[in-house]
Amino acid sequence: MKYAFAVSSLVIALSACSPASDNLDQTGSDPVLPEQSDALLPAMNIATPESWGDDLPTVPEGFTVSAIAEDLQIPRQMLVLPNGDLLVAEGSGGNAPSLRPKDVIAGIIKSRGTTSVEGGDRITLLRDEDGDGETDLQTVFIDGLDAPYGLALIGSDLYVANQGNLVRFGYTEGATSIEGSGEEVTALPARINHHWTKAMTASPDGSFLYVGIGSNSNVGERGMDVEEDRAVIWEIDPATGASRIYASGIRNPTDLAFNPWTQQLWAVVNERDELGPELVPDYLTSVQDGAFYGWPYSYWGQTVDPRIRPERPDLVRRAVVPDYALGSHVAPLGLSFVADGRMGGDFTEGALIGQHGSWNRSDLAGYRVVFVPYRDGRPAGDPIDFVTGFIEDGEARGRPVGVAYDPARGAVYIADDLTNTVWRVAPAQEM
Repeated sequence: MKYAFAVSSLVIALSACSPASDNLDQTGSDPVLPEQSDALLPAMNIATPESWGDDLPTVPEGFTVSAIAEDLQIPRQMLVLPNGDLLVAEGSGGNAPSLRPKDVIAGIIKSRGTTSVEGGDRITLLRDEDGDGETDLQTVFIDGLDAPYGLALIGSDLYVANQGNLVRFGYTEGATSIEGSGEEVTALPARINHHWTKAMTASPDGSFLYVGIGSNSNVGERGMDVEEDRAVIWEIDPATGASRIYASGIRNPTDLAFNPWTQQLWAVVNERDELGPELVPDYLTSVQDGAFYGWPYSYWGQTVDPRIRPERPDLVRRAVVPDYALGSHVAPLGLSFVADGRMGGDFTEGALIGQHGSWNRSDLAGYRVVFVPYRDGRPAGDPIDFVTGFIEDGEARGRPVGVAYDPARGAVYIADDLTNTVWRVAPAQEM
C-alpha cells in the first residue's frame, strides 16, 4: 500500500507540474517537428471520467446526435452490413508486462481514463427496423471471441480479427446471431501483444484482407527480436490464409480503409511516445505496397530517433513520409471515408477520424471526431471538428474509437469505449 501511495502521489505531481505545450501547428502535410526531449519521466495526464448528465456531444449546425446503444462492453470497431444492420466489436486485450517504473506509472495514468466495465469478447448487432434513427434490436451476434477488433464482410463470409487470430463465419443477411467459434483463417502475431488491436479491411474486390499489427513496444525497448511481424500491415488471402507483409515500420496502424476515389489502402497510425508532448505526430496516410514508414529508427520520413541502437541508416533513407499529420498523441483509432456528398457543406467528401485522446502530454489533445476534407482523392485542407464535447474542463465524458459512415442513410456511427455507447450523427433531415 505504501508503494501504491507513492506512485499515486508521483502521478499527481507529474500531472500538475508538466510543462504546457507550445500548441504548434502539427496537422497537414508539413507539421512542425520541435526539438526532441527524452525525459526520464515524460509528461503524463489524462482526462478523468465524468458523466454526460443531460448533455450530448456537440455536432455541427444542421446535424443531430443520439445514443443508439448503451451498456455495451468496450465497443471498438464497427461494420455496417448491406441491410443496414450495424455490428460492434467489443473487448479488451493485451498482456504485455511493464518493463520500467515509468511503465507502471503510465499504466496508472491510462487506467484513470478508462471504463470499469470488462471487455465483452463479443460482437453486438444493432438494427433500426424502420429507419427512424433509433435502435429497435440490440442483441449479441457472436459470443466467445478473444478481444475482437477488425471486422470485414466479403460476400457471405464475415471475418473477425481477434487479438491472436483471424476467423471466418458464414453470414446470412438478416441473421440476428451466429453460433460457434468460427473457422480459423490464419493465426495473427500475439506474442506479448503490447499493441493488441488488429485493425482490418477488405480490398474493394474482396480478393484480399489487410490486417494492421502494432509494435510490441514504444520504440524497441523490449529488443527487436520480439518485433518480428510487428509494426506492419499484412495482406492475407482469405481463401488460403497465406499472408505477406504489405507495409512495415508503421508503429501502430489502428484502423484501415480503402480510399473510394483511388482504391488505395489508407491507415490511421499511432506514433511513438517519450520524445516530448509535441512529438511525434500521429498520422493519416496512404499505404504503399512494400513501403517502410520509419519505425523505430525514424519518424515523419528521415527524422532520426536517437534512442535506437544500432542505427539503421539504410532503412532511414527509404522511410516514406506520411501524407497527413493529425497532431501529437491524439490517438486516432477510427477511419471512415465519406464520398457521396450526402452530408453536404464542409463534409461533402473526406475522411472521418475518431481520436481517442492523449495520456502522455500535460495539455490534453484528441477526444473528438474530426473530418479531413479530400479533393482528387487526397487530403486538401485543415481538419474540421465534427463531433466534440467529449472533454470538458479536463474531464472526459466519452472517448471515440471506431467511426463508420453509412451511405445508405447518411449517418455516422461513433463507438465510445468510455461510456460504452454508440452515437449516431446525421443531417437533421435524415433522422
